[in-house]
Amino acid sequence: MDLGLKDRVYIVTGATRGLGNATARALAADGAKVIVSGRDEKTAAEAAAELGPDAVGVGSDNADPLAARRLVDAAKERFGRLDGILISVGGPAPGFVADNTDDQWQSAFESVFLGAVRLARTAAETLGEGGVIGFVLSGSVHEPIPGLTISNGLRPGLAGFAKSLADELGPRGIRVVGVLPARIDTDRVRELDALSGDAEAARTANEARIPLRRYGTPEEFGKTAAFLLSPAASYLTGIMVPVDGGARHGF
Repeated sequence: MDLGLKDRVYIVTGATRGLGNATARALAADGAKVIVSGRDEKTAAEAAAELGPDAVGVGSDNADPLAARRLVDAAKERFGRLDGILISVGGPAPGFVADNTDDQWQSAFESVFLGAVRLARTAAETLGEGGVIGFVLSGSVHEPIPGLTISNGLRPGLAGFAKSLADELGPRGIRVVGVLPARIDTDRVRELDALSGDAEAARTANEARIPLRRYGTPEEFGKTAAFLLSPAASYLTGIMVPVDGGARHGF
């Protein structure tokens, strides 16, 4: 299936590793041009180099108020246009209500929530008809995840923002979508499993609760996100798509 990605230009944040990197790879594999962003300039450049000549690395921290404009300008200066953005941010500090500090909440709000809002708002100023804004969120949008209290607090709010944005931008022909990963086999998920004290046992228990009985791969996530960002998904907006192997039991 031709997703219509050839020569389209996307920004992918948090793209030096994990789900953002998997999505950038999937986009580039289908012919898209990609701005790869990450907090470290050198790491971002290295990740972009692995994708080929149509990828550019930009060091950018989502919590920086100037980051959004820097990334959009980089896309226009390097490739002359912008067709979409996938906003992927690092997971907030784990912990329960009594564990997390005000500083952790504030840091997560600046990066996970306000940084994502700025990126979406700035991209929307440039995008035209057929443009798309995607958010990498979490299954915590629908159901809290034990031990991830900050994420449980921020992700649903960001999903609400995304839905509002879809309503506002729809008349301009701009789509807004969310992707909700659960147990995808990334460094972040392996770190969370290890917090139990027995990572292997935690993984076995988690897999038993997933109808497909396994963790997803970053590649599976990346292909799903690339489809949602592509013209092939041109009538999908205002939706949250779980990538969880069936772990969510509600509709």
